[in-house]
Amino acid sequence: MRPNHRIVSREEWLEARKSLLAMEKEETKLRDKVRAERLSLPCVEVDKTYAFDTPAGRKTLTEIFDGRSQLVIYHFMFGPEWEAGCPGCSFLADHIDGMLPHLNNHDVTMVCVSRAPLDKIEAYRNRMGWTFPWYSSFGSDFNFDYHVSFTKEELASGKVMYNFRETDAADAHDELPGLSAFFKDESGTVYHTYSDYARGGEEVLGTLMILDRAPKGRNETGTLSFVKRKDEYEAAAKPASCCA
Repeated sequence: MRPNHRIVSREEWLEARKSLLAMEKEETKLRDKVRAERLSLPCVEVDKTYAFDTPAGRKTLTEIFDGRSQLVIYHFMFGPEWEAGCPGCSFLADHIDGMLPHLNNHDVTMVCVSRAPLDKIEAYRNRMGWTFPWYSSFGSDFNFDYHVSFTKEELASGKVMYNFRETDAADAHDELPGLSAFFKDESGTVYHTYSDYARGGEEVLGTLMILDRAPKGRNETGTLSFVKRKDEYEAAAKPASCCA
């Protein structure tokens, strides 16, 4: 089916494109302003000791900085009783390996953290073919303290804290996604500098940024409704061609 675009002359298209360009420039200026505010956000000292199960053994939050001063953690939805990771989080994770050399060279370590036990994480990581660091917070308060996991009691109460506000528990489930950033100073003190939740980290998803420029856009019926785990797409997803 043809995308819902009016067919016009090249001249009319050019005028419409220039009008959109003006909006895009405003969006860029606003994004720059938001970025500056983000960088000036105050930070909070992390005064609680967190430990994670890693393939190299038990490590603290300080240790998973891996010698760098900045740490970005993607809160990957994968609960202890789940058999596989969240499809949406898996979609984001498909973007990570290619970024790591650039992030690491810029003094940034990026890892994923989930509450699933490490053996489940490793099995799923192998299935997906990923190599980025992915650690288990199983048995830790970490996910709960950063408001991406919720106890049965919290869910039963009808309300949970997510995305910096009270949210209906019916929309929360036991796990939700997010991203948190931390800084470690020369003395080894760790500070929490930033978190975002829900659609807050959408710009990390390069695929979405490309789709936003494709003729049919995201072509979705709901947020990420088109997304599957990369090994679950049907063979029908071949390029469309009148000669096929």
